[in-house]
Amino acid sequence: MEIFKTIFFALLIALVLRVVLFQPFTIPSASMEPNLYEGDYIVVSKWSYGYSKHSIPFSPPVFNGRIMLPGVSQEPRRGDIVVFKLPRDNETDYIKRLIGLPGDRIQMIDNVLFINGTAVRDVEMSRQDVQNLYGTQLTIQLRETLPEGRQINIQDWGPGNISDNTPVFEVPAGHYFMIGDNRDNSQDSRYDQSAGVGYVPAENLIGKAEIILFSWSPGASLWNPVSWFSKIRPSRFFTVLD
Repeated sequence: MEIFKTIFFALLIALVLRVVLFQPFTIPSASMEPNLYEGDYIVVSKWSYGYSKHSIPFSPPVFNGRIMLPGVSQEPRRGDIVVFKLPRDNETDYIKRLIGLPGDRIQMIDNVLFINGTAVRDVEMSRQDVQNLYGTQLTIQLRETLPEGRQINIQDWGPGNISDNTPVFEVPAGHYFMIGDNRDNSQDSRYDQSAGVGYVPAENLIGKAEIILFSWSPGASLWNPVSWFSKIRPSRFFTVLD
């Protein structure tokens, strides 16, 4: 009985911490490069945007909307890296950068991001040829300055990609527009819900990505101890996310 009680309270404490404070996530793809890489293990703060039913495991329908903590929770800011539930199934965890706030007009024109009719200023930081599944591709890293002055690093494969020109997206009230930092390798709000993300309801936000705890390059496995050391990326440990 004592062992059972110890296990029960340990699980209860872990559940409370996961719901109220922090939640770990693993990055499964390259859609957020150059800031997040496949194999990064990140921590998300749950209190940042308040709580919804998606803050609780399995998203039980206990209440609608969001519960904000006075003096602690705040509205999401443009440029935040956000974990949210994919709107088309309300089950899959996604991570993207928040680019459009309610009421904003978002558009890509000739590979340039426009917010409310104004081009977002960017500066090229580097370019190199990278080998991937599609052969050799030019990869360009840029630093964008968002309207409020916040700077973010993005990655682009140059002009001529399907998402380089889009219609104008008018973000509905109570929703947000998400784009991956790896602009030409991200199924995000530029694609409708049948193929991508679409507009993300405020209720679907889980929390704000805060820090990379540790990182393994692809191929690492918990069941293969040798890979713990051969695939580890210590330079990414404890990286604070912006």
